[in-house]
Amino acid sequence: MTARPTRRTASGRSRTAVAGATAVAAALLLTACGDQTDAAIARREAVKNRDTSAPLFKLLPKDIQEKALIQVGSDITYKPVEFRSDGAVEGIDPDLAAVLSKELGVKLNFNNATFDTLMGGMKSKRYDIAMSAMTDTKERQQGIDSSTGKKIGEGVDFIDYLDVGVSIYTQKGKTQGIDGWDALCGKKIAVQRGTVSHDLAKDQSKKCEKNGEQPIAMEAFDNDSEAQTRLRTGGVDAVSSDYPVAAYAVKVSGHGNDFQMVGGAPVKAAPYGIAVPKGSEKLRDALKAALERAITSGAYAKVLDKWDVKEAAVTEAKLNGGS
Repeated sequence: MTARPTRRTASGRSRTAVAGATAVAAALLLTACGDQTDAAIARREAVKNRDTSAPLFKLLPKDIQEKALIQVGSDITYKPVEFRSDGAVEGIDPDLAAVLSKELGVKLNFNNATFDTLMGGMKSKRYDIAMSAMTDTKERQQGIDSSTGKKIGEGVDFIDYLDVGVSIYTQKGKTQGIDGWDALCGKKIAVQRGTVSHDLAKDQSKKCEKNGEQPIAMEAFDNDSEAQTRLRTGGVDAVSSDYPVAAYAVKVSGHGNDFQMVGGAPVKAAPYGIAVPKGSEKLRDALKAALERAITSGAYAKVLDKWDVKEAAVTEAKLNGGS
């Protein structure tokens, strides 16, 4: 049997034509507007706001000049160094980055990540630099895992911008005799994973065992806020973190009623550094020059005054000053 041809109605042709026209119009609209993702918009805004007349713009590598962005890896959960407030990134590091941006004429764009992934993020070129309360240590400079002593990468260079130490705090009124690191034997402590506090706790725990005492029970978290929550609910006896973070937590948590500092002055004073991958010397030198100008102009001091950390100020932008 031969099939009868089906007559196409005018309305059918009309719907097909309309659908085709709509698809073409949509395609043209997308082409005209370009990529509308958040990342693409941010890139276009960066280029639009690029300041080629900035004092140090010409020191930057050509690719940074062209994209007008320095991608910064950062753990944005570390009050008051970097944190989110109403969606915006705030804190010591973002404010200092804004000062450096004015000197360089390009934006330093913060990208959130857990602290222990920042080195890998720079190695894979996801980030150009890391600015995240990162302590400048020889191990990090040389790409050595502090836990195993094994070399895991090429390492980074540091531009040192704050001189800080590590502190211990407990629940307010519940110090349990913790008056320093030696008193932590047999106690439970929370730290942020991969930090100097984590390393100090490991070293102290070994010392406890060597002296015939109980080791420290450590709980390592992705961010300091989780460690604070653990202490607040009584899950651990103490938290250790960098002095600016500890002081801020003691001051603001529960309106100052949750925690108290113990153990006296911060220990193992060491510099925070802006981490720049080996091989990025031109970018490193531009950032170092920008920090030096900020220190000289007084813009650096204003940021530290704002966050009440002026005692951690450096007088010069040292390269790889950590030990």
